[in-house]
This record gives sequence, structure tokens and C-alpha cells, in this order.
Amino acid sequence: MTSDPDCIFCKIIAGDIPSFKVYEDDKTLAFMDINPGNPGHVLVVPKAHSPNIFEVPLDDMAVAMVTVQKVARAVRATLDPFGLNIVQANGPGAAQSVQHVHWHVLPRAEGDKLKLNWGLVPGDMDAIGALAEQLRAAV
Repeated sequence: MTSDPDCIFCKIIAGDIPSFKVYEDDKTLAFMDINPGNPGHVLVVPKAHSPNIFEVPLDDMAVAMVTVQKVARAVRATLDPFGLNIVQANGPGAAQSVQHVHWHVLPRAEGDKLKLNWGLVPGDMDAIGALAEQLRAAV
């Protein structure tokens, strides 16, 4: 399993930094975010280090998503939130603060004013269609 000695999440996985573990298996770890957006904010990480979504192996991605779903169900059962966001950020423009791929399981409270949602504003259908063609070609 790959690890980065300078990565805070790798240090948490190794037990060098304490955490409030929620779930752990041989490939993933879920632990409480100590800077929570709302109570019940959990982080899910693959144990193998990958800096972002572009570099994470597909098998690590798959097992991480299973853990994300398990944790999301536990958050829903425990807290009955108004809603729940699953957030994953890549790079400084997306405010990725730790360079170890991770998912935020973020319960939402009515009126919590977290700045994750955007308004629904209809886009230019021609521009959307043209971009879809470019993306299809790139996939």
C-alpha cells in the first residue's frame, strides 16, 4: 500500500495522529472531520495514498464509494439530516486542502448557510450540447 510520509491522512491511517474513527476495513478509513461544516461531517479515504481523483486506482475508488455509502446511511440513520452532500474536491480551485483523495459525507441542516449549493440558472443549450460532444470525444 502506498503512503506519503508528509500526508496528514496517511499519518491518521497509520495511527500516528489520533482520529475519531467511524468505520475501517482493510482498504478504507472513515473518520470525523475536526473542522466540520455541520455535526456528523465524516471524511472517507482510501488507505493507499493517491493525491486526487485523477490518480486513484479504480479498485480503490470502488471500495471507497462502498464505504461512502455505508457512512452516508449511518449518518442518515443517526442524525436524520435535512439533506446530505457527498463532496470530493481536486486541486486548489476546488479548495482541496489535503492532497490525499477523500470524500466528505456532509449532513445538511435546514438553513445552515454552507456555501456548497448553486442556484438553478438555465444554461445555453447550444453551448451545453457542443461541450457534451467534446467531452464524449475525450471519454
